[in-house]
Amino acid sequence: MRLGVDLTALDELDALLRRRWFRHFVYAEAELAHADGLSPTRRAEFLAGRFSAKEAVLKVLGRGLFQGVAPHDIAVTRAPGGEPCVTLTATAAGAAAEAGISGVSVSITHKRDLVAAVAVGW
Repeated sequence: MRLGVDLTALDELDALLRRRWFRHFVYAEAELAHADGLSPTRRAEFLAGRFSAKEAVLKVLGRGLFQGVAPHDIAVTRAPGGEPCVTLTATAAGAAAEAGISGVSVSITHKRDLVAAVAVGW
């Protein structure tokens, strides 16, 4: 079992989120589609939460942000019950197999101007 944790300030990504390349490098299409339906304030909170979750998952995989796993290959969507659901594809799935990880769960929490995520891989 492996554990990853990340903390992100909501305004930390403001400048980067205005850059199209960043949005497409970091977020899966399903995440961007969901974010596009949210108010600007909620969108920033949602995308910061997903970013933090991806960072936590990267730690579970034993990788950093620019160490061979494209963050958009880590999709954090919602399961039918509303909880976050992690899907690993392409480079992320390869890194998971290499690390002996067959599944990943994540928890995301928001408080004031902070978002934290914890990921566990088994």
